[in-house]
Amino acid sequence: MIRQSWDESAAKRARIRGCLLGGAIGDALGNPVEFLSLRAIREAHGGSGVTTLVPDGSGVVGRVTDDTQMTLFTAEGLIRAHARSSSKGHGGAETAVVRHAYLRWLDTQNHPGPPPAEGTGDLVRSGWLRTQPWLYARRAPGNACLSGLATEHVPAPRAPLDGTPGPVNSGSKGCGTAMRSAPFGLTGDDPRDCFELAARCAQITHGHPTGYYAAGALAAMIACLLEGESLEGATLRALELLARYPGHEETTAALRKAVDLAAEGEPTPEKTESLGAGWVAEEALAIAVYSALARTPAQQILYGPGGEISYEPTPPRTPVQAALLLSVNHSGDSDSTGAICGNLLGAHHGDLRLPPSWLSRIEGRGTIAELADDFAFEFHRSVELYEPYDDVVFPRDRYPLT
Repeated sequence: MIRQSWDESAAKRARIRGCLLGGAIGDALGNPVEFLSLRAIREAHGGSGVTTLVPDGSGVVGRVTDDTQMTLFTAEGLIRAHARSSSKGHGGAETAVVRHAYLRWLDTQNHPGPPPAEGTGDLVRSGWLRTQPWLYARRAPGNACLSGLATEHVPAPRAPLDGTPGPVNSGSKGCGTAMRSAPFGLTGDDPRDCFELAARCAQITHGHPTGYYAAGALAAMIACLLEGESLEGATLRALELLARYPGHEETTAALRKAVDLAAEGEPTPEKTESLGAGWVAEEALAIAVYSALARTPAQQILYGPGGEISYEPTPPRTPVQAALLLSVNHSGDSDSTGAICGNLLGAHHGDLRLPPSWLSRIEGRGTIAELADDFAFEFHRSVELYEPYDDVVFPRDRYPLT
């Protein structure tokens, strides 16, 4: 327990909120155009592609996907793991507790509403997040996430990360590892610890080293951003960390390509597509990082001869909006690349820089913000000298310790 200044506490809470809410915005932006080619996106939405939130195939605006769902259950699992270790005085169960959280997510894909618990000691069907009705919707979940959870594999909490493929879906490096892993970087732990826990938990469903290293790299970047580092600095720190682990080369190459591309002048969707389609983890991470780093054109206000005002580009957009739009306007897994980019931007800028007109329309916004605040309470409590310290933050049935 530490004492933080008001500014420090407010900044961390804003960045945690920003990370989770920003990810949801990027997810909702990309959801309607996932699976579409860039040409099809432009044919449907104009030469600039998607320029704001648009309806999905069911006509709903602001709908999120499995990317946001799994990210929320990652955060919930980490809260429960931390509360458990604080209560018992030791850790070591983090991977198992996070896997239980993913099984709660799996229930949302297989049931129309919260299924009943199997007795009082049910380790999975408990807690408040699983009671949120809007989460019970199947939003194109990844096959490896579904099949991986059926194997009942729990990665050892201190297993070495040596580039050896994990036993579950050993050849899979799908972006399902990275798109759910931002919360690992929000705990306040050292970036290397965040990297390693994210990489181990990625192996619950995906065994390919590139898949689990991409998850670790994202977590490390988020950890750096939480402490106020720049996007460029966070990316370089992640690259330095990756170099310590055997088999990192594919993930490192993708990240370095993104960094180099961001320095090559004005960004375009065609440049984005040179990084891949985002279906695999290193490509999704690279597209998100490129979009966050690229210097998008400054908004220009143009005055006509009659005093009329116009904007270039149109419609008007902030740098955060421009980066998010860059991350989704490409052929491929637009919701995952948008979600990861939103995680990065939100962790960097905080929720106050997220576009209000987009944020207000995001599905589950209240739940996401509530979970973010709970996360901040659990991991970043600041106690004044005169304030009594209570080890129990939440009612036990909200985040059970078992």
